[in-house]
Formats: sequence, C-alpha cells, structure tokens
Amino acid sequence: MTERNEKAPPEPRQAVEEPVAEQLAELEDRWLRAVAELDNLRKRVARDMERQRIDERMRVAAEWLPVVDNLELALKHADADADAVIEGVRAVRDQAVGVLARLGFPRRDDVGTRFDPARHEAVGTVAVPDADPGTVVEVVRPGYGEDGTQLRPASVVVSTKADE
Repeated sequence: MTERNEKAPPEPRQAVEEPVAEQLAELEDRWLRAVAELDNLRKRVARDMERQRIDERMRVAAEWLPVVDNLELALKHADADADAVIEGVRAVRDQAVGVLARLGFPRRDDVGTRFDPARHEAVGTVAVPDADPGTVVEVVRPGYGEDGTQLRPASVVVSTKADE
C-alpha cells in the first residue's frame, strides 16, 4: 500500500459549510463595522448640532449687546432732562426692534388689517362706525415675526358692527 500525502476530498456537507461560515464571519464583521460607523456618525452630528447652537446663541447675544450698552447709557443719564431720557429710551426701543427684524422677527403694525386669529389675539372689541366689522382698530401689544416664524401674535382690539 502506498501512502498518499493527499487530503481526502471534503465531504459534500463540509464543502458547503466552510464557505458559508466564512461568508457569515465576513458579514458579521461588516455589520459590526457599520454599527460602529453609525455610532460615530451619531456622535459627530450631536457635536456639530451643539456647536451650531452655541454659535447661533453667540450671534444673537452679540446682536443685543449694543442695545444693552445704550440702556446702560440711558440709566447713567436718568437724572438729566426728562425729555432727553424719553428720547433716548425711544431710540433704544427702535434699536431693539431693528435687532428683532434682523433676526427675522419684524414688528408688525396691523392697524387697519382684517383680524386673523393666526396672527392676532383679540383682547377687546369696540363699535367703530367707520370701520368694517372684524378690522383691527388698535394694537395693544405688537406682534413680532412673519406667518411661518411668529414669536408672538399681536394683542389687538377689533371693530364690531356699530349699533344704529
């Protein structure tokens, strides 16, 4: 009998199981890498979002700094002429309204417009003979922002039908 150094041919079942086991190991490795990559992506997105929040907060705060500076100047001159102080406060208010507008929230003057419950909050009604019913006749507290980005609705007085 001669000895052969050859391996015996694999059994058919073993021939199928080995490639399947290799494929399974490769797929498991790819899956683990994908899970790790997804986890890293989540962490990176969270860091980026936090960085954007901080940047936006700093930008908004920087917009308000001149308003604060002018309020402090007004307080320093509070003992001065009352008319000058009032004029200074008006100027600071106008500056603050400008900051809101630059941030995308303009002040709305809605007197004379039709009452819109999405943009207005009715705080009272009054009979006005020369105004159509449902018209804003007075703004008690102004609204800021536009339809899609409204900070708050305007508090308004609305006309009703005048008694005859």
